[in-house]
Amino acid sequence: MNESAATPRIGLLGTGPWAAATHAPALAAHPGVDFVGVWGRRPEAAGVLAREHGVAVYEDADALFADCDAVAFALPPDVQAPLAVRAAAAGCHLLLDKPVATSVASARELAGAAERAEVASVVFFTLRFARETAAWVAQQAAAEGWFTGRARWYGSLFTPGAERSPYAASPWRGEKGALWDVGPHALAVLAGVLGEVTALTAAAGPGDTAHLILRHASGASSTADLSFTAPPAAAGVEVSLLGESGAEVMPGWGGALDAFGAAIDALLDAARTGVPHPCDARFGARITELLAEAEAQLGRAWRTAAGRKSARRRATCAPGRRVRRRRCGPPRPCRRPP
Repeated sequence: MNESAATPRIGLLGTGPWAAATHAPALAAHPGVDFVGVWGRRPEAAGVLAREHGVAVYEDADALFADCDAVAFALPPDVQAPLAVRAAAAGCHLLLDKPVATSVASARELAGAAERAEVASVVFFTLRFARETAAWVAQQAAAEGWFTGRARWYGSLFTPGAERSPYAASPWRGEKGALWDVGPHALAVLAGVLGEVTALTAAAGPGDTAHLILRHASGASSTADLSFTAPPAAAGVEVSLLGESGAEVMPGWGGALDAFGAAIDALLDAARTGVPHPCDARFGARITELLAEAEAQLGRAWRTAAGRKSARRRATCAPGRRVRRRRCGPPRPCRRPP
């Protein structure tokens, strides 16, 4: 970690569309940091992004850690986690993407590494940092008497015939679906208002749709409805609360660029004061724990549904006819040809 620089030096790990559209331009524009370089798994993409912002290309992630006071991540979660552990050991503060990992063990290891190294960490849950929604979460968290809440996050990322998104080509999103990609946003907002999630029940819907029922430490309950296979006309994001004072609906927000700038501010503040941010790596690990529990319940539901379907096929088969069985699991997202 570079202790002598007047302005904290920060590097970026990742070169995909999220890094190009949000992380790199926000780091380059932020007056409080010196954006020094980019590392990526695809050196040619790292070179393009680095040249665009006038920074260095790093072929070795550990060399980037050695030159920086902090690093920002725009990588798949299970690529991010082990690299973040190494960055923390090198003394770098961590600006992480969500989810921090898809393995509970990896998420806990990351949180523990940050704590042992005494480095600050912030996880970029967009709605906890976008100006309009962050203010709303803080305002509602300060209020009392909430009875229940609901988060609805329906997208058409993997819906046949929907407008093509650059994120649809992401292998980890294709494997994990909306539960792991937008589920962290929903959980971060609901927990931010209603308190820590103490119990969770998950039910499967059509496609990759997941319905979560949550109980919070405050005594309130909430639901989160998540999908990347919704009809385009049904797509949208909404968070609402019901309580003693009536109903509240979360306002819209600006783009992710300004929100990421606020996340940089939060990391700098946590590093300067030593006071952990509410959305630190430990909170990120808790979100991973909840998502892993939901995934396990959904897997059991899918297996049960597959078993019932197989039984119905056998029951309707002609006597003596052999039924071809196939392995079943969580539904894979539909993909359009390129």
